[in-house]
Amino acid sequence: MYHVKWKLAPPVFSDISKNQNGLLNKDFYHLAPAAVDIQTTAPNGVAFTVKGKSSKEGTIAGNLEAKFSDKASGLTLTQGWNTANALDTKVELAEALTPGLKAELLTTLIPNGTRGAKLNVFFNQPSVTARAFFDLLKGPTFVGDATVGHDGFTAGAEVGYDISSAKVTRYSAAVGYAQPVYNVSVSATNNLSVFSAAYYHRVSPLVEAGAKATWDSKADAAAGKAVGIEFATKYVLDSTAFVKAKVADSGITALSYQQTLRPGVKLGLGASFDALKLAEPVHKLGWSLSFSA
Repeated sequence: MYHVKWKLAPPVFSDISKNQNGLLNKDFYHLAPAAVDIQTTAPNGVAFTVKGKSSKEGTIAGNLEAKFSDKASGLTLTQGWNTANALDTKVELAEALTPGLKAELLTTLIPNGTRGAKLNVFFNQPSVTARAFFDLLKGPTFVGDATVGHDGFTAGAEVGYDISSAKVTRYSAAVGYAQPVYNVSVSATNNLSVFSAAYYHRVSPLVEAGAKATWDSKADAAAGKAVGIEFATKYVLDSTAFVKAKVADSGITALSYQQTLRPGVKLGLGASFDALKLAEPVHKLGWSLSFSA
């Protein structure tokens, strides 16, 4: 959770509602019928990650990744290869020019196919956090955001810009307030046309609760689609297991259960039901198995 006074830097723009979004969206396993995640670290510090996820169509998407970090120089190299035959490379350099500055270059190459290159820059100080994302081959385009924080309050803004056409393509804003046991936030996204308000509350060491309301000013209010509300809660059964539940006004109810089978091995089970279409085959089941060593 966020501290009332930022010790290092305020959260980045996308993390102003981190606790709320995490409770509402993370650790629900019905989105894929099956998922496996294996993480290992070699004696020399190279980390390997293998991920596999099945879809309802019966296809499997997989990704193999190796990551090497040199703490002395702040250099990190990550190389990935996935089942779409895309070679993803990330080079990160932290604290190279000045404290709080980090840069990363990401490239994607599909042999005999498309190519991509992005440059990201991150900067943080005790009261300011800023980021800049450049897509070097498409446009080129730029997306930047910045946040300022003081005594638990955070305010931030995001803007997108197409450099070749000299046009602003997107803009958003958000504010948040954090206390040790709760967070609240309000945001305006999609060119200030979609408005959201959310809260997160750690009711006790065992119980968490949160909700989010979203109003789309461009939606058809007469069709009852303008405002959406969802609520989620998490209950810790013991030090190795928890359950989560989420209910939306659309009638979708999601349940999940996570159990640590042994150190480094986690099993997740999930289900989603449409309360308005109980007799129809629209319900989802899924599981996830994660290994780390």
